[in-house]
Amino acid sequence: MVGKRVQGELLTRFMAGDRVALARTLTHAENGTEQFPSLYDELYARCGQAVRIGVTGPPGAGKSTLVEALALHYRKDDEHTVGIVAVDPTSPFSGGALLGDRVRMQRLTLDPGVFVRSMASRGSVGGLAQTTDEVADIMDAFGFPRVFIETVGVGQSEVDVASSAGTTLVVLFPGAGDAIQAMKAGLMEIADIFVVNKADLPGADRVEVEISDMLHLRPEIDGWQPPILKCSAHNDEGIAEISEAIASHQQALIDSGELERRRRDHLEHTIKRIVEAAVRTEIWEKQGQLEMLESVIAEGKNLSPFSLAERIVKRIFDEVRRS
Repeated sequence: MVGKRVQGELLTRFMAGDRVALARTLTHAENGTEQFPSLYDELYARCGQAVRIGVTGPPGAGKSTLVEALALHYRKDDEHTVGIVAVDPTSPFSGGALLGDRVRMQRLTLDPGVFVRSMASRGSVGGLAQTTDEVADIMDAFGFPRVFIETVGVGQSEVDVASSAGTTLVVLFPGAGDAIQAMKAGLMEIADIFVVNKADLPGADRVEVEISDMLHLRPEIDGWQPPILKCSAHNDEGIAEISEAIASHQQALIDSGELERRRRDHLEHTIKRIVEAAVRTEIWEKQGQLEMLESVIAEGKNLSPFSLAERIVKRIFDEVRRS
């Protein structure tokens, strides 16, 4: 009863725009607490209003600086509040995030209209943390018109952001020519907008040409050809043009019906992830399953892991059929 009352108070404060309640709800989401599913149920109907902007690219591209500059631009342009989900690498010792973005985004620290949530990736691949989608949903439900999702910054594997964001910015920088070739099969395909940051440095024009050459190999998606924009985020140069490109892409998504399709695909992806996690927990935390694993290993010392796994799956499904 006490738990329900506390949860009700948290929801009431959340609905009233209490930032402390938002932070506590996000903590429930990140930690996957028992209370979170019911909180999520109450808030989910409020989702779907925010423009979600993914920002990814290799380390050193200036992703955090770009997000900071865009957030400041939106605050000055229309005074709308901005939510930022920043995923950082996990420390193998503390389990926390290294170099939290609240440290890097110094110009946002005193702006009450910007809320930054740094998350530890906790070993997840794909550039995001496992609960990034839920955290972005909670920010959406809180009423932020724009929610940025900034990835870890580890290279080609960071493609998950495309399923979480409506518009994905791939940020590159002078001297990243080799990185562009390495990312050909990954990030290059998910970009809705290419941003060449640090354009005040030598080599920016060359990066733009290299991206343009590679785009000839990529077909348009619903009539949208990703623009290549240069900026110097540190100096706030070219930020307005990027903002305009984001707005144009969002409108193109709406006009073509692609936005609805992406949201449906994202919902399917999220449901599958939750189901798979629940099944995994049911299998390995169920009493006796680890003993079964040890038993199968002992029985088939010369068998490959595939054969042993096949035996475990067969035993699990036999138990399900018997029940």
